[in-house]
Amino acid sequence: MKKLRLKELESRLQQVDGFEKPKLLLEQYPTRPHIAACMLYTIHNTYDDIENKVVADLGCGSGVLSIGTAMLGAGLCVGFDIDEDALEIFNRNVEEFELTNVDMIQCDVSSLSNRMSKSFDTVIMNPPFGTKNNKGTDMVFLKTALEMARTAVYSLHKSSTREEAAVSALSWLASIELEANLSGSW
Repeated sequence: MKKLRLKELESRLQQVDGFEKPKLLLEQYPTRPHIAACMLYTIHNTYDDIENKVVADLGCGSGVLSIGTAMLGAGLCVGFDIDEDALEIFNRNVEEFELTNVDMIQCDVSSLSNRMSKSFDTVIMNPPFGTKNNKGTDMVFLKTALEMARTAVYSLHKSSTREEAAVSALSWLASIELEANLSGSW
């Protein structure tokens, strides 16, 4: 497999179709290709947590993180989302890129807690931030991700909730490392 440069990855991710009718209550805001590419490129090249790994993408939406992970050589990436419409877009994107190392499951991420314990090497996500009458959703996603991951969790969060995420992760006995080198925090 040819090693992708950051700009190549970003360029390919710009071709991923986003939401046609975003559902605000589900906080379906797209992960911008630049942020997705920087996040995934760092995970891949700095931490070696993508290539040949089994990766989960929680709240995958239209699949930009899953697709980027697949392009970087994940053994398998499984996207999880509650919304059937989002998964339909995700499926079209996967077919368009002719990816064979991606799968998707429709479910409520909070229902995965304790059901898929340590089933994935790496968990990636851009969770709902909990700003639309669903306060705390990001922490539910984070707790679930920590339960599912054998090695690492990489998650995008609002800068205003980073401290809460850090305190929560520590209370769940996870060690954390904060990065803020993108247009936003992760």
